Amino acid sequence: MTTTEDIAQLRQRLDTLETRLAFQDDVIEQLNNEISVHQQQIKELNEQLHLIGQKVRDMNTSVVGRQEDEAPPPHY
Repeated sequence: MTTTEDIAQLRQRLDTLETRLAFQDDVIEQLNNEISVHQQQIKELNEQLHLIGQKVRDMNTSVVGRQEDEAPPPHY
């Protein structure tokens, strides 16, 4: 038979579990929000990196022209 003391212990355990679950739900929500922020930052950084890479490629092609257009070195 279940005594009043056993029921009280079960209720206490249930309350403890419900409290822990609520805390864990809150932590999971916070982590999801953080992940969303980080994903957006990663996306923006990737776009910036792509633009920088494109600018570097453009600089390389514009700085080094055709061989015929280059002046001879000064020691000639």
